[in-house]
Amino acid sequence: MSLQYLVRAAKKATENPPLLILLHGYGSNKEDLFSFADELQDELLIVSAEAPHEMGFGGFAWYAINFDAINGKFSDLDQAKKSIDIIANFIDEIKEKYKTNPDKTFILGFSQGAILSYSLSFFYPNKVQHVVALSGYINQELLPKEISKEIKTDYYCSHGTVDQVLPIEWARKSSPFLKSLGLENSYFEYPVGHGVAPQNFYSFKSWIEERL
Repeated sequence: MSLQYLVRAAKKATENPPLLILLHGYGSNKEDLFSFADELQDELLIVSAEAPHEMGFGGFAWYAINFDAINGKFSDLDQAKKSIDIIANFIDEIKEKYKTNPDKTFILGFSQGAILSYSLSFFYPNKVQHVVALSGYINQELLPKEISKEIKTDYYCSHGTVDQVLPIEWARKSSPFLKSLGLENSYFEYPVGHGVAPQNFYSFKSWIEERL
């Protein structure tokens, strides 16, 4: 199953451009994060993927979030794992189609997209070299039983201190967890809700710049 996507070609033509994949949040679509694309580095080939599960009203999800009286809010983990596999195959297709630099693949996810970006980096070690996880967290139920010791990925993690969708406490566990695995990461908090503040944008932009 291939995903729908939008693409911004590298503005500086190179034979093998670095690749940035964008994964939107629950209930959004491929247009959402693509609004960042023009503000990001000219060297990047930027691809904004659309989640496979249609929710109506132009919204899509990578996996269902269900609500019931007994369990409260819970995620469909089977659907989430299938989406991780779909995204992994999609990245391979894009790398091949656009002949991107295999050693410079970035993935940027927001909310549900960030949760899956983290998980993908553990299920598919080194498929991406750099993860930008905005307003997300590491879901321990979406990790392989054994985490590879060969992972060389580094992480940019950020969260709003007044996020009412995903509590800041969940996000604060990400950095210590990554450190415990010996993985490089930078963690930032901003005085916003479930969104990306301008200073947050400039911060991850310069983080990407350092890795191009």
